[in-house]
Amino acid sequence: MAEKEIDGSSLVAMCLARGGVKHMFGVVGIPVTSIATRAVSLGIRFIAFHNEQSAGYAASAYGYLTGNPGLLLTVSGPGCVHGLAGLSNAATNCWPFVLLSGSSDQGYTGRGDFQELDQIQATAPFSKLSIKATGIDKLPGLVFDALDFAVNGRPGGCYLDVPTDVLHQTVEVSVAEKLISDVEAQMKLRKQDDLVVESSGIQKAAELLRRAERPLVVFGKGAAYSRAEDELRKLVETTGIPFLPTPMGKGILPDTHDLAATAARSLAIGRCDVALVVGARLNWLLHFGEPPKWSSDVKFILVDVSEEEIELRKPSVGLVGDAKKIVFMLNKEIKDTPFCFARNHPWVEAIATKAKDNVLKMEAQLAKDVVPFNFMTPMRIIRDAISNLGSPAPVLVSEGANTMDIGRAVLVQMEPRTRLDAGTWGTMGVGLGYCIAAAIASPERLVVAVEGDSGFGFSAMEVETLVRYQLPVVVIVFNNGGVYGGDRRTPEEISGPYKDDPAPTSFVPGAAYHLVMEAFGGKGYLVGTPDELRYALAESFSAKKPAVINVTIDPYAGSESGRMQHKN
Repeated sequence: MAEKEIDGSSLVAMCLARGGVKHMFGVVGIPVTSIATRAVSLGIRFIAFHNEQSAGYAASAYGYLTGNPGLLLTVSGPGCVHGLAGLSNAATNCWPFVLLSGSSDQGYTGRGDFQELDQIQATAPFSKLSIKATGIDKLPGLVFDALDFAVNGRPGGCYLDVPTDVLHQTVEVSVAEKLISDVEAQMKLRKQDDLVVESSGIQKAAELLRRAERPLVVFGKGAAYSRAEDELRKLVETTGIPFLPTPMGKGILPDTHDLAATAARSLAIGRCDVALVVGARLNWLLHFGEPPKWSSDVKFILVDVSEEEIELRKPSVGLVGDAKKIVFMLNKEIKDTPFCFARNHPWVEAIATKAKDNVLKMEAQLAKDVVPFNFMTPMRIIRDAISNLGSPAPVLVSEGANTMDIGRAVLVQMEPRTRLDAGTWGTMGVGLGYCIAAAIASPERLVVAVEGDSGFGFSAMEVETLVRYQLPVVVIVFNNGGVYGGDRRTPEEISGPYKDDPAPTSFVPGAAYHLVMEAFGGKGYLVGTPDELRYALAESFSAKKPAVINVTIDPYAGSESGRMQHKN
C-alpha cells in the first residue's frame, strides 16, 4: 500500500505549527486558502480580515506584544503589495513579522501569469530576509529561517514566497517529517548565543550616571518588547533618577510615578547632562539627540540590540544587547557602589515642580465640561473610565492627529505594553488591526481604541471582524467631520472651478459611524454630552463586546497637526 502524501500547503502548515506559530492573520484566496485551513486543523488560529493592510498591521503589533513573529498570509501580486504595509511597519518599528505570500507558477515566469510579480524584489527594501521556495523540499528550511530571522538581532520583517506550483507538489509524509526534523536539529545547533557585554562598558555607564548632575533615563518600546520593566523600576528607584518614556514606552513605569518626567519633557531633555537611553532610537521622536531640544554637551549612554544603531549615533557609551539583561547588569554594578538622588535634589525637584505645574494647568482645562465637545472634555471622561477599571489595564490603541496628540498627554498608562499608536513611522490606519492583535495577544484585557474619524476610516470595515470573532474591543471615534475638523480654508483658497467641492480635509458632517458597527450586530452609541459618554463607556466596558462610540466633536476644536508635538 502506497504511503500517504501531502502537498506543499500542508507542509507549510506543519512547519508553522512546529515552529511555534499560534496565530495567523490574513486574507485568503488563490493560491493560499489551503494553507490557512490546514493550519487551523493543526491548532493555529487564523484571523481572517477584509484587507491585507489591516491584517498586516495586526500581525506587526502581535509580534510586539508577544515577542513571537506575527504572521501575515496573503495571495500573490496585489495581495503581497497590500501586505507591504504591515511588513514596512514592522521593519520601521523593529517588530518580528513574517509575510508569507503565494505567487504565480514558476513555469510561467515572465509570461504574464495570474497576479505575476517579482515579490522578492518588491519586499526586499522592507525585509531582513526575502526568500523563495523553488521546490517542496525547500519549504521546511525556509519557513524556519523566516521565523528565526524575524526575532534574532534587531527584530524585523521577513518575507517568504511560495509559488503556486510548489504548493501543489507532493511528498510522502515520512519524507516531510524527516525534512522538518532535520531542520529543527540544524536550528538547535545554530541557536544564536547571547551577546557578551563587556563589563568595562557597564562600569563606564554606571560611573557616568554616578557623576552626573542632571541625569535622565529615557526608555522606549524596545525596552517594553524586552520585558525590562522590573529592571528599569529597580534602576530608577534605587538611583532616584527621573525617567522619560517615549509614546509607546509609556506604562513601563506608571505615568503617575513620582520620578516621571513626561509632563516636564522639554525641561528634562533640554537640561540633562547624561541620558541613559534604553530601547529607544535617537530619531525624530527624540529630536535626533541634538540641539536645540537637547543640550549641546549632553552625554548619551545608548542601550540597543543593534550594533549598527550604536555606530550610527556615536554615543559616549554604547551597550549592545538585550535591554532587560543590560539594565540588570547595570543594577548589579550600581549595587556595589550605590548612589541615590534625593527627592529634594535640585534636579529632581526642578523636574517634579515643572511636571506638577504643567499637570495642574492641564487639569484646569480638563475640569471644564465643554459642550459641544472639544477634545479635552471627552478625553478626561475616557481617562477616568479607564482608570476605574483597575488591573489588568486595557490595551489602549490611539491614532489620529489631534486625537492621538491630546490623548498621549491626557490618557494615563499604568502597565507596560498597553499603548499602541502610530509609532516610529507615524502610520495612520493601524487602529482596527492593532485592536484585533491586542485582543488576540492579551485575551485577559479589554481593548479600547481612541480614534480620530480619519484614522478610523482607514480600516472601519474591520468592525465586522470584531463582531465575527466577538472580540472585547470598544472603538471610540472622535467625530469632528474631517482630517483636522471643519473647513479651515481662507476665502482666497476657495476659488477655481471646483470651489464648491468640500475641503480636502472634510468628511460628511455628522457621519453615523456607530451604525456601521450596528450593521454587523455590534453595539453602537451616538454621544454628545458628558452623561451620554459616561453611560456608553460604562455599558460597553462592562459588556466587553464589540462596540463603536461615535463622539460628536466641535469641528473647529482641533488644529492641523503634522508631527507629534511635545509642548510641555
